[in-house]
This record gives sequence, structure tokens and C-alpha cells, in this order.
Amino acid sequence: MQDFLNYFETIPSSHRSLILVGGLTFFWLLESAVPLFKFKYKKWRHAVPNIFFTLTTIIVNFVLAFLLLKSADWVMSNNFGILNWLPEMSLGLYIILGILLMDFFGAYVPHWVEHKVKSLWMVHLVHHTDHHVDTTTANRHHPIESVIRFVFTLFGVFIIGAPMGIVMLYQSLSLVSTQFNHANIKLPKTVDKLISYVLVSPDMHKVHHHYVLPYTDSNYGNIFSVWDRLLGTYRYLDREQLVFGVDIFPDELENGQIINLLKQPFQKYKKPTTLV
Repeated sequence: MQDFLNYFETIPSSHRSLILVGGLTFFWLLESAVPLFKFKYKKWRHAVPNIFFTLTTIIVNFVLAFLLLKSADWVMSNNFGILNWLPEMSLGLYIILGILLMDFFGAYVPHWVEHKVKSLWMVHLVHHTDHHVDTTTANRHHPIESVIRFVFTLFGVFIIGAPMGIVMLYQSLSLVSTQFNHANIKLPKTVDKLISYVLVSPDMHKVHHHYVLPYTDSNYGNIFSVWDRLLGTYRYLDREQLVFGVDIFPDELENGQIINLLKQPFQKYKKPTTLV
């Protein structure tokens, strides 16, 4: 188990790239085999802006990576953070608890905040204005949002006292999880529901991409569904009723153009999506 954690502490960039590309390729192919929705769109053309924003996310994380490393080293050297203040535990429990806490502070909390603060919602809007949610939507985040998410991850490292191995393991799992739960795949409803009791399943997350409130403001989870269930932000909507996008930004053409998406956070704020 220690060797496993050590691997992620020094995981080569090539291996991280393999996880990204391998996961994207796998779910891309799976979408063709068992699609949830038979979108009438040109799949490659739809993917272009989403891949562009995936690349900007990689660049932001690469440029700021030294801060993550310094923060993880500092908390371990100074015995700071939740994991370092708890009684000694097995390495397996230590890893599970670390990933759970990283998922909360590094994903659930910033996601919830982005939906509640107007200026941050306008930044996060880029992710929600995809009218054909598929596995490429997973990393469709404006560069400003990538910075915001990185700041919350740093905050999480300090609060949790997470070593670099936990951080990199979490980010690797997070990457595959988001590709999975955004993928346009149709699992048997019973299977999807069973998965959603522990992990964020495709049907569960796609409720979050429904075009109107209160569904847009629900199911914020990234890997684990426990946070939504514990904190009262879980909602269910049958997959047949899903409509993707945001009702106050309905122009599918504009929402598929990189230049327009880069300018989206600087538009005038519009009222929240209509309650149903």
C-alpha cells in the first residue's frame, strides 16, 4: 500500500496524460456503443471547444503545480491539518479518509460556492452551457475557473494536511470520475441507482446539468455522492426528462464557439434559471 501511495507521489506526467487520454478514449467509444441520448450533432465538432478548455486546464494546473507541491510538503513538515491531528490509523483508512476530504474541500465546496456567488456562477457557466453533455464536457472549464478550483484545492491541502501522494491519487481518480459521470452512456437504471449510493453516477450528475432550477443547483458531488446526501443537495430527476444547457443562455451556436465561451464570464449577470 505504501508503494502504491509512493507511486502517486511521484507519478510521471506521461502517466497522468495516459489516464486523461485513456479515460477520454474509453468513454468516447462507450458512448457510441450504449448512448443515453442519440444526439443529432457532429461529435468531433462538439468536442473541439471542450478539448480546448481541457488543454487550458492542464496548462493552469501545470504552471501552478509548484504551489501544490510546496503546500503538501509544508503540511507534512509541520504536522498540520486534519489527517496529521487524528490518532494513528491504518494506511488504507488514511488514504480513503484523505480522498474523501479532498473530494469535499477540493470539489464539492468550490462547486457549491460557484453556484451561489453571482460572479463565480458567470465563470462556471461555461461548463453548463454545453447542450450535448458527454465525456468531453468533463473538463469544459473556463481558465478562470481552473484557477479558482486550484485555489480551493490548495485550501483543501492545508485543512486536510494531505501529502502529495494523496493529492495526486485524488486528482487521478477525480479525472476518471468526471469523465465517467459526464459520459453519454446508458447504464441500467438499477445499476446506476446502486452506484449513486456511494459514487456520483452518470444519471445522478446529469441532473445537475438540467437546464432549470432547482436541478441546476443540486448534485454538486465529484467522486462521492455522500456529500450531497448528507448536506441536502441531492435531487433525482428521471433521465427521460433531462434537458441540457441553461435556459437563460439558450443559443447553442454561441455556446459552442471558443471565443464566445471565453467572453461568457464577462457578460451581464442574468437572473437565475426559472424555478419549476
